[in-house]
Formats: sequence, structure tokens, C-alpha cells
Amino acid sequence: MAEEKHYMTLEGKQKLEEELEYLKTERRKEVVERIKIARSFGDLSENSEYDAAKDEQAFVEGRISQVESMIRNAEIISEDNGNGSEVALGRSVKFKELPDGDVEAYTIVGRAEADPFEGKISNDSPMAQSLLGKSVGEKVNVQTPGGDMEVEIMEVK
Repeated sequence: MAEEKHYMTLEGKQKLEEELEYLKTERRKEVVERIKIARSFGDLSENSEYDAAKDEQAFVEGRISQVESMIRNAEIISEDNGNGSEVALGRSVKFKELPDGDVEAYTIVGRAEADPFEGKISNDSPMAQSLLGKSVGEKVNVQTPGGDMEVEIMEVK
């Protein structure tokens, strides 16, 4: 079974590599130290500190495995993919909602980098799926969990 590709920018891959380094070098040591301290409290069968530390260890190891897989299967988004005026992965798109004219801008990135609070939406999101492949000036019906809306693409860069 082929592993899923994780689309990301070079910057996104570098952030994941930094996170992996932190998890392996610092976070693992912190958790091992917590387990060691919790063991010194005595009976492990009724030791909530020990249980919490072991749960944290499982979370950290799971995240390490997840990040390693994402890095291994990273597909770097090319700066020059497709037509320059067309919405594509790695590009920023500015649009206005119709008819009220509210303007919004997002960069379409892979799932691993998505952060709506920073204006980065996943290429798997309903918003991105509706916008991908469209050009400046086009009106697009976007299906969102809050209902459908119509937008006009103002800029792609």
C-alpha cells in the first residue's frame, strides 16, 4: 500500500524537521525524566503521575512517527506550478464575497501546513477545492459547512 503524499512548501518541511529534532532531542528526555520521577513515588498500580507520564510518552512517540512519515512522503509544492493567474497549491488567492463585498485572502497549502488563523487553508478544504483551477475574475460558488457562498476571485499570486 502506497503511503499518502503530504503536500507542503519547503518552509513547511523545514518546520516539520525542526519539530522532529525538538521531539527527539528534548521532548523525549523530558518525558523519560518525568517517568523516572513518577516511578520513585512507589506503587505503579495506583500512581497517576506515572500513568500520565506514560500517556505523554505514547503521544510524543506517536507524533514522532507521524512527523517522520510526513517528511518521508513530502511532496514539495513548486513555486511555478501551472498558469500564474490560476488558483493552485502554494498560491495565495484574494477574493470578495458576493454580494456584500467582504474581502478575504488565503494561501492554499497542504494539510500538514494548514493554519486558518495564519491565512493558510488545506488543499483538501471545501473552500480550496472550490477555488483550485479558477482564475482572476471568475465567480465561484463555494460550499462551506456554514452554507454556500459566491465569491469573485480578485488576485492570485
